[in-house]
Amino acid sequence: MFNLDNLLRTNIKKLKPYSSARDEFSGDAKVFLDANENSLGSPLLKWYNRYPDPHQSKLKQAIGAIKNIPAQHIFLGNGSDECIDLLYRSFCNPANDNVIICPPTYGMYEVSANINDVETRVAPLLDDFQLNLAHLEQLVDEHTKIIWLCSPNNPTGNSLKREDIEIVLNNFNGIVVIDEAYINFAKQKSFIQELDEYPNLVVLQTFSKAWGLAGLRLGLAFASKEIIEILDKVKPPYNINQATQELALKALEEVGQVNDMIREVVDMRDALGEVLAQFPTVEKVYPSDANFLLVKIKDARKAYEFLLTKGIVVRDRSKVKLIEDCLRITIGTEKENTEFVDVLGEFITNQSA
Repeated sequence: MFNLDNLLRTNIKKLKPYSSARDEFSGDAKVFLDANENSLGSPLLKWYNRYPDPHQSKLKQAIGAIKNIPAQHIFLGNGSDECIDLLYRSFCNPANDNVIICPPTYGMYEVSANINDVETRVAPLLDDFQLNLAHLEQLVDEHTKIIWLCSPNNPTGNSLKREDIEIVLNNFNGIVVIDEAYINFAKQKSFIQELDEYPNLVVLQTFSKAWGLAGLRLGLAFASKEIIEILDKVKPPYNINQATQELALKALEEVGQVNDMIREVVDMRDALGEVLAQFPTVEKVYPSDANFLLVKIKDARKAYEFLLTKGIVVRDRSKVKLIEDCLRITIGTEKENTEFVDVLGEFITNQSA
């Protein structure tokens, strides 16, 4: 049976979180003489001399209204990478516990494990980029605390089968993290509405992709109130700065514009995929539920280097197992996509000459 208390690190159970004066009162105040801020202001038109709301209350309420989920189920991180790191620091005892990843997948799961001295166990995806459930099951032992699942997956672009994810959730007694950074570009529905059914579920999302706010570094974790309370206890006191909170709130007023952008990106993604599939040296354009395409191409490394000479940067994945000879191509503007296609065509023409 899933038991959150058994998963938690002993030192985290005993942890007394940092408490600011802003944590210790409720209601409104007009004079703040508690945090040693510069009360004379800051050298900007808008003053940022005061620390931000450590609980991001207004922003969580606005996100909850859009996601149809109570604010107490929401944690905000300085990018999703902070959410990833805090999950390790909360649940994984260094040099003792392990986690499972399913490559090819997002690299920060393993990087953060290494930083926290946590063993990474590997259950590679199958040839169709779906979960190998039998291998996953074999890797689990009493020290397995987290299974990381990315859906839609980066860098393959596909969504994992929902029924396979549900099997993992129903049979693993540790934390199951579903990273949905690209969910807005997919037809599949989010797992956010399943939190009441699965107490071991954590869903990650981000403002960096569909919302176009990568420069603000704002990640989201959705989970049970108990898990959110743990993350709140472990996080730094003012982890989301004031400017980010204000700009994210403003962006949340423009849901219609964001939905329009999502549709435009998906249309351009599908159109670009059709064009690339016509090139003679392109062996496969993989189906994508994200804002990028994974493309298998002959001489992928040489193509990557040629693109660089023309000032075009894509992601070289040509040496990664299961996706050898592949480039990952983010969907750009219409002009950028056209320029990319033209330069890739030039490379292919040169190769065949």
